[in-house]
Amino acid sequence: MNNIYFIGLMGAGKTTIGRMLSKQLDKEFYDSDVEIERRTGVKIPLIFELEGEGGFRKRETLALEELCQLDNMIMATGGGAVLMPENRVLLKNSGKIIYLRGKVNDLYQRTRHDKTRPLLQGGNMKQKLERLYLERDPIYTSLADYIVDTGAQSALEITSYIEDLLKK
Repeated sequence: MNNIYFIGLMGAGKTTIGRMLSKQLDKEFYDSDVEIERRTGVKIPLIFELEGEGGFRKRETLALEELCQLDNMIMATGGGAVLMPENRVLLKNSGKIIYLRGKVNDLYQRTRHDKTRPLLQGGNMKQKLERLYLERDPIYTSLADYIVDTGAQSALEITSYIEDLLKK
C-alpha cells in the first residue's frame, strides 16, 4: 500500500500538512473526521453530545476500516484514532505513519479559539492538552514510522522535510 497516515494531537497540522503533501505527491487526501461528518450528516461535537466518546470511536473505526482499504492516498486521522487497538492495526498494515509531534504550548496556541473540539471544551484547555499529550504521545511514538516535530517551521517547510524523508 502507498498510503500515508498523519497522527498526532489536535492542532499538530495533520490536515494542513496532509493536504499540502497530497498535492505534492499527487495522492488523494482524506480527513477521517470530515469523512465521519459526511457519512453521518452531523458535526463531530454533536456526535460526542449524543453518543459520547465511545459512540464516536465506533464510528471512527468503521470509517477507518473503509478508508484504509484505499490505495495511494494520504489521510489525516483524528487525534484519538490511535486509542483503539484495531485502528492501530488498520493503519500499520496499510501504509506509512507520520507522527506530527507538537509542543503542548504550540498546540494550545493553535486550538485555543476553536470551539469544535469536544475534548477541549469546558475547563482549562492547556491542562487538557497536557493530559492528552501524556496519554497519547507513547502510543503515537510507538506506532510512527516517522516522527516530525512541528513548531516554528512553516507548513511548507514541514511538507518539504516529509517529502525528503519519504524519498529515503
